[in-house]
Amino acid sequence: MTRARVRLARRVAATALLCAALNVVAAQASGATRQAPAYDLVITGGTVVDGSGAPRRRADVAVAGDRIVAVAPRVDASRARRVIDATGLVVAPGFIDNHAHLVTLDAHPLAENFVRQGITTIMATLHSQDQPWPIDAYAARVRMAPNVGLFAGHTWIRKRVMGLANRAATSRELDWMQALVDSAMQQGALGLASGLEYVPASFAKTDEVVALARVAARYGGTYATHMRDEGVHLVEAVDEALQVGREAAIPVLINHHKVTGAAQFGWSARSLSRIDRAVAAGQRVAHDLYPYMAFSTYSDLMFPAWALADGPAEFARRVADTPTRERLVREMRVIFPEQAGPGPESIQFREMVAEPALQGKTLADYLRARHEPPTIERAIEALIRLQLAGGFIGIFHAMDERDVTRIMRHPLAMFETDGDLIELDKGFPHPRSLGAFPRVLSRYVRELHVLTLEQAIMKMTSQAARWWGQGDRGLVATGKLADIVVFDARTVTDQGGYTDPNHYPVGITTVIVNGIAVFEEGKMTGEKPGRFLVRPPVASR
Repeated sequence: MTRARVRLARRVAATALLCAALNVVAAQASGATRQAPAYDLVITGGTVVDGSGAPRRRADVAVAGDRIVAVAPRVDASRARRVIDATGLVVAPGFIDNHAHLVTLDAHPLAENFVRQGITTIMATLHSQDQPWPIDAYAARVRMAPNVGLFAGHTWIRKRVMGLANRAATSRELDWMQALVDSAMQQGALGLASGLEYVPASFAKTDEVVALARVAARYGGTYATHMRDEGVHLVEAVDEALQVGREAAIPVLINHHKVTGAAQFGWSARSLSRIDRAVAAGQRVAHDLYPYMAFSTYSDLMFPAWALADGPAEFARRVADTPTRERLVREMRVIFPEQAGPGPESIQFREMVAEPALQGKTLADYLRARHEPPTIERAIEALIRLQLAGGFIGIFHAMDERDVTRIMRHPLAMFETDGDLIELDKGFPHPRSLGAFPRVLSRYVRELHVLTLEQAIMKMTSQAARWWGQGDRGLVATGKLADIVVFDARTVTDQGGYTDPNHYPVGITTVIVNGIAVFEEGKMTGEKPGRFLVRPPVASR
C-alpha cells in the first residue's frame, strides 16, 4: 500500500470513530430527554371529587407548571419531580370563599387562617370596609398565597365623597362616586360591593346604589351586597337587592344570606322564594352563607342609623340631649329583639378597645359584673355607654339552624367565611374565620347529611368559579389551573368554638395554589403564588 493510501485509510477510520462517538453522545442525550420529568407534581391514590357534582372516583392527578395536565386512573409517577400520596384522602378543587375581609392582606399575605381551611381563592367583596386605592398599584405591590378578587366598595366611596352625612347625594357627589366606581373597574375591580346595613351606606337610597351598579355593569361586573336588613325587614331587603339588579342590568350576589332575630326564624322560606321568582323571570342571582348560628358585626347594628350620623361626637351630643336620648332608647327597645336574641346573653363581645378584658364575655356577664340585672332595659343603657367608649365588635347569637340548612340546600347557594385575617391566639375571632369550610364538610355533610360530599364540593368550587366567570378554576380536570386541596373526609372538621375560637381545623393535609403548595405537612410553606383575579370579557359572562 502506498503512503498516500495509508494516510487516506487512517483519515477514514478516524472519521468513522468520531461519527460513532457523536452517535453515542446523541443517543445518550436522547435518552436523557426521554427520562426528563414530565410533571412537576403527581398526586397518587386519591379519591377525586372533581367539583362538577359527578360521583367521586379513584384517580391520579398530574400537574405541570400551573395547570392540571392529567386526571387518570393511573399516571406514571416516576416521571414526576415530586409525588404526593393521597391514598385514603379526597382530592378536590381548592375552595372559593365568596366573601371575606382582607383589608390587612399586605400585612398577612399568607392568609393562613383561610388557606388552612382549603381555601385557594378569596373574594374581598367589601361591605363596611375600605377598599385599597389605587387598586392597580395595590395589585402590583402585594403578593399573597391565595388568589384574590378585588371590588369597588360603596361604603369607602360614599365616605370619601360625603363623609358620614345622613342625606341623599347631590348630583355632583353622585357624579364623583360614579367616577370612582368607573376608575376602580378600569383598575381591575370585579364589581361593586355594598354594605347597606351600616353607616354611612345605610343613608343611601336605592337609586344611588342603582346608579353606581350601572357603572360596574358596563364592565361586566357583579353587584355583591350585604343587604340593608337581615332581620325584620329581610324580605324588603331582598327585594331591594333584586331591584338593583333589574334596574342596573347586573348580576346580584347576596352575601351571607341569613335570618337574624328570634322573631324572624323560618323566614328563609320567604327570602328564597323571592330569589326563585327573580331567577324564573330571567335575572342572574345567587347567594352564599356560612355554617354558623351566630353572626358577627359592629355594635352599630343595635342603634338606629340616625343616631350614628356624622360620627362619635354627634352621637355623644345626641345622647346628652334628654328628649333625643329618650327617642333613642324607645327605638332600641324595638331593635334589640329584631337584631339579637331574647336577652343580653345573646350578645358576646369579640373586640373591645375600651375594655379588652370583656372579650369572650357576654353583655349579660358585663351587667352582672356591675351588679346590674341582665334585663333588656339595662342592656340598652349598657350598649349606649359602651358605644360612647368606642363601641365593639360582637358575636350575636340570633340565628336558627333550620334556616341555615334550608338556605344551604338551595341550588344557587354557595359558601363563604365572612371571616377576618387573623393571627392565632391574638384577639377573639368568630370561629368562622378559622373553620367555616371544614365545618360544612363535618357537620353538614358527614354528620347531618344535609349535602352529599359531591354537592358540597361543587358549591365550594365550580359553582362559585362559574358565577365569577373564572372558568379556569373550580374543577379537577385537564387544562384547569391547579388549585387543589387534599383532605381526609373522615376527620376534617373545625375545632374553634364561640368561647374558645383560636384553633385551626384538622383534616386538611395539602393546599396547592396555581401549581405551588402553600400548605403541607401541617404548616405553611411560605410560598405566595396567588394572583389577583381578572374579569372575563363581557361577552363570556
